[in-house]
Amino acid sequence: MTAGNDFDPALDQPTLFSARVTPHRSLNRTGFLVLMAFISAVSFVAGIAFLLMGAWPVLGLFGLDVLVIYWAFRINFRSAAATEDIVMTPSELRVRRVSHRGDVMEWTLNPLWVQLEQTGDPEFGIERLYLVSRGRRVSIGYFLGPDEKASFAKALLAALQIAKRGITYNPVA
Repeated sequence: MTAGNDFDPALDQPTLFSARVTPHRSLNRTGFLVLMAFISAVSFVAGIAFLLMGAWPVLGLFGLDVLVIYWAFRINFRSAAATEDIVMTPSELRVRRVSHRGDVMEWTLNPLWVQLEQTGDPEFGIERLYLVSRGRRVSIGYFLGPDEKASFAKALLAALQIAKRGITYNPVA
């Protein structure tokens, strides 16, 4: 067999559903810099006021507070690197999760056997989404809010219905 002649039936199939889910971060880099400049300025002014009153150790504590806030935001931004990819063709449903550390976990399921399970609260909305197939339960859409989970679940259910019904090919188009 020569290279390039490998047959992969998944390559010839249409994609019924494809989504990349990432954690939402409302503060971008510019906003972070502005916020840190503001916190630093307020801490510096307050620290100087305490220094002039004779409480000089407080100036160092204000500097330590700025460093702790900066450290917390850096950890928060690092966790935003996590992603979850969900791709469905008529013969397979792939879930690929990459953690913020770069650890990769993949699941491949048959869309004909997959059920979408939702848990939630009537007041709050959908809290968790699970793909359930043959005793396996995979949590998806962890980063999404309740309204986004509802929209995501609706689109995924529609794609699952298409996969279960079967693809209809239109030779005219």
